[in-house]
Amino acid sequence: MEKNSFYLGIDVGSVSTNLVITNEKDEVVEKLYLRTGGQPINALRKGMQILADKFNKNIKISGVGTTGSGRQLASVITGADVVKNEITTHAVAAQRLVTGVKTILEIGGQDSKIILLKKGVVYDFAMNTVCAAGTGSFLDRQAARLEISIEDFGTYALKSKSSVRIAGRCAVFAESDMIHKQQTGHSVEDIINGLCEALVRNYLNNLAKGKDIQEPIVFQGGVAANIGIVSAFKKALGKDIIIPKYYDVMGAYGAALIAKDKIEKQNNITKFYGFNAAKNDYKAKSMECGDCSNLCEIIEITSNDEVLARWGDRCGKWSDTKSNKESAG
Repeated sequence: MEKNSFYLGIDVGSVSTNLVITNEKDEVVEKLYLRTGGQPINALRKGMQILADKFNKNIKISGVGTTGSGRQLASVITGADVVKNEITTHAVAAQRLVTGVKTILEIGGQDSKIILLKKGVVYDFAMNTVCAAGTGSFLDRQAARLEISIEDFGTYALKSKSSVRIAGRCAVFAESDMIHKQQTGHSVEDIINGLCEALVRNYLNNLAKGKDIQEPIVFQGGVAANIGIVSAFKKALGKDIIIPKYYDVMGAYGAALIAKDKIEKQNNITKFYGFNAAKNDYKAKSMECGDCSNLCEIIEITSNDEVLARWGDRCGKWSDTKSNKESAG
């Protein structure tokens, strides 16, 4: 591989940690999907090590962007140039791949979101981080209960001959209703199709209620690979659904694009520490600041007993450290 400029995007979430490397043409040349497993530092270190083993001497990383719930953590460990929230990175990624996109539907393992754009600018969005019935984990559990691979879930749904309505406002009620439908003799295909429609119904009622969903509509996140969910969205909305090329790593992809844009516009040199920086020993701990009534939870990252960064405070008392990165926005 030629030693041209490449960009690293990192999305650290509660379920998965995604890393992508893009080239100067904004094409993804490598992507990793790793289970976070409640240990974001270990997941990130593992991902960086995989990339180091494969690319360390062959590519030049000219910029790094981080996103996701662990974006600050990833920034401290890698030396990121930009730190952005998921809404921003998903919107940037979608607009790069789908011209004129107006609606972004995103469903991940533990959360989901809808983003509305007007003339290339996000003007409305909503997120669901509470109800499991509107996320990929809901489908994973039902697939396991039915002893069907989640990869085959959508195929079963498309074979359905009759619509079966399953209560979808709550994961617990949905499971109970699914069992009842099994006991009354409904086919597995009809039940799975009902589950797909229940998830979509839950998503639209919780996140999209009262919102003007306009085309082009982009569906991204890991659940976009489920053709049963895609079909249910098309049926519910009566509109076409576009699955972008990098649907499963759009957050990380968007972070890489933003990093590239910043480096090129400002003619900056990257702050990236290098792939081997992830080999260092990092520790995270939290503490509650009792200096005022806010009782902020402060996150502290240390390496070799040196404090690298702190964040979580509203006043800036703790986050004003020498290694503190650009604030998420």
